[in-house]
Amino acid sequence: MNPVYPFYKKETVCKEQVFTFPPQQQQLPGLESLMNPRPISENPSVQGSGRLHGKTALITGGDSGIGKAAAIAFAKEGADIAIAYLSERSDAEETRQRIEQHGGRCLLIETDLRHKANCIRSVQDTVRTFGKLDILINNHTVQYSRNSILDITEEQLYNVFQTNIISFFFLIQAALPHLSPGSSIINTASVVAFEGHTLLIDYSATKGAVVSLTRSLAKSLASQNIRVNCVAPGPVWTPLIPASLPPNMVSTFGADTALGRAAQPYELAAAYVYLASGDSSYVTGECIHVNGGAMAAT
Repeated sequence: MNPVYPFYKKETVCKEQVFTFPPQQQQLPGLESLMNPRPISENPSVQGSGRLHGKTALITGGDSGIGKAAAIAFAKEGADIAIAYLSERSDAEETRQRIEQHGGRCLLIETDLRHKANCIRSVQDTVRTFGKLDILINNHTVQYSRNSILDITEEQLYNVFQTNIISFFFLIQAALPHLSPGSSIINTASVVAFEGHTLLIDYSATKGAVVSLTRSLAKSLASQNIRVNCVAPGPVWTPLIPASLPPNMVSTFGADTALGRAAQPYELAAAYVYLASGDSSYVTGECIHVNGGAMAAT
């Protein structure tokens, strides 16, 4: 049974059913505990099958949202997980508890990944704790809604690029000496990398860079049998949404997709499990679109 629908208010608009959220707003980076309704991070009907048994994954932004859903799914598949997050300690602790309930080991790393030294330390702490690193998921992100490019300050521009793409380079550089043949790097892009977004110009630019980084790095590391792929989500109900969009946009978030709703984080998790496991052994340089029906050009 799909657990999504009971958590939405259904409305009829132009004879079509859409799913809406109560208007709400938070401060960045946002907390799941303040969201109404709370995101759904796990589908309890999905059981793991050991596809990541013995693997160690470092998941950035794994405290909540898509990263949390991926972390729980990885734990079900037998992986040990390190989670790097900015400051959302309560969300991170909740995620750690759920991972351990599924039998996984979890390391929490509270850090600001805009700084290269912290990226290096996150990788080192992961290897020191678990003895190795097999999977790197670059998933953390930030966005700000602005009506015009003229409203994007120098400070914001540097912050968005340092968070959303430059830190990915630092993490990959730190992780690569520890990765072996068969390892996997997965980057989180976005549908806006392909469609653009009127209010998220700088964010969209960084997500386009993530796609290009993925494709170029896949070619660079192919001879080492280290695969590099990305996932491009559409609208997903995560703390970033009420923390970065106006309340009126939050209330109808995702309603303009073909499916008429935003995704819940757990609906992205399977894509990350697939790209991290041997099921995708012949897949590299690809972008998996999980976007509710947007026909994004690839």
